[in-house]
Amino acid sequence: MRNTEEIWRLVDERGGDYAAFSDRIWGMPELAYTEHRSCAEHTAMLAKEGFRVSEKVAGIPTAVMGEAGEGGPVIAILGEYDALPGLSQEPGVAEQRPLPGDGVGHGCGHNLLGAASLLAAAAVKDWLAANKVPGRVRYYGCPAEEGGAAKAFMVRDGAFADADIAICWHPSAFSGVNQPLSLANTRIDFSFHGRASHAAAAPHLGRSALDAAELMSVGVNYMREHMPSDARVHSAYLDAGGVAPNVVQATARVRYLIRAGTLPELKRLIARVRKIADGAALMTETRVETRVISGVANLLGNAPLERAMQDNLDRIGPPPFDAADRAKAAEYQATLTEEDIEASWRRAGVPQRDVPLCDAVLPLEATPAPMVGSTDVGDVSWVVPTVQARGATYAIGTPGHSWQLTGQGMLPAAHKGMVHVAKVMAGTAVDAIRDPDLIARAKADLAARTARTPYESPIPPEVGPPLKMSSGGAA
Repeated sequence: MRNTEEIWRLVDERGGDYAAFSDRIWGMPELAYTEHRSCAEHTAMLAKEGFRVSEKVAGIPTAVMGEAGEGGPVIAILGEYDALPGLSQEPGVAEQRPLPGDGVGHGCGHNLLGAASLLAAAAVKDWLAANKVPGRVRYYGCPAEEGGAAKAFMVRDGAFADADIAICWHPSAFSGVNQPLSLANTRIDFSFHGRASHAAAAPHLGRSALDAAELMSVGVNYMREHMPSDARVHSAYLDAGGVAPNVVQATARVRYLIRAGTLPELKRLIARVRKIADGAALMTETRVETRVISGVANLLGNAPLERAMQDNLDRIGPPPFDAADRAKAAEYQATLTEEDIEASWRRAGVPQRDVPLCDAVLPLEATPAPMVGSTDVGDVSWVVPTVQARGATYAIGTPGHSWQLTGQGMLPAAHKGMVHVAKVMAGTAVDAIRDPDLIARAKADLAARTARTPYESPIPPEVGPPLKMSSGGAA
């Protein structure tokens, strides 16, 4: 079994410590680029485990990297630890009950994500040392996945330049290989500048920036009929020009999130949205300025690594959930709609069954519904052969970015799922270290996928990480 039991044992030995570690991160939720306490916890754990630690990776204060081993291939294992606004929730309570405080919560399970990835990396470190095998394992603590595109900035800075393969995972309702389906995206702020005036006495002297922003919205809405069906465009007003309706608004700022299936499609769609903004400014005799905040690439798959990860999943089987775990999951399912549950099964690409928790490994041949979200893991996948797992950690049907997901983040089922997926990642890493041909095939697969369309960062070279995006700023 290729030393499978040995690497699993190394993961199990640390399971309790890393469950507690995950819970600590859950208890200090922080938004994109503000994860100072969470990053400090990861940095301390890396030092405790004996990794060689590099802080402020790519100049990002909350990015950290730990490396162990010597020579051989470099295996990157990616972790995250940022949280989301408005998703605070009392743990283990299946009714909406926010905790006191700022409302931030781990509604995407990134407390588990970072902990399981670091657990896998620590186990691989010890496996390398015990077997005296040349090779290096790196844990990348990556902030700001939720809109901040930190990995894209890290890729641009060369942080993954010498990595041979990259491994990651995400909390899910199911266990399996994560299908490489996501959208490329960019966030752009459009700031309109007009002229203030008295809205009743001298409206003809004003030039409304708010009118321009609203006309832009109308134009984008008309464009939706004529863009690719998997593309998405969303917006949010950051500045509507004030609260006085009797003043013609001299400024307005709106943030657009533009998504498309591929980087070339994204580039074309961005150009169209920019033309609409220019047209809105022309119609209102205002001026528009644009500022790119962040951007990510779509995910690229890697068939050899996906097969290797599936082999590990098939060997280990589903997470060891028990009757108590299923009963608790059923409590959370009772807060969901039938549509929520049906959608979860449809996204998994397998027939629906009446079970509250995952009890089987998804087949690699499953045909999931297309994922219309985005992730900055996509940028890593364009420059390093990359594979991701799904790790079952919550009740089937739980929507992503929900209070229900936050509430399940410290349950025994979440801890079991976290340790389970850490074994899958560690086993995949060991397989790659022991089999140079797997790495060679993975690199050949990536080269074939990028031969006609080389990677081009969706972030302009002059744009730096938006370190103040969570406080309302742009940089």
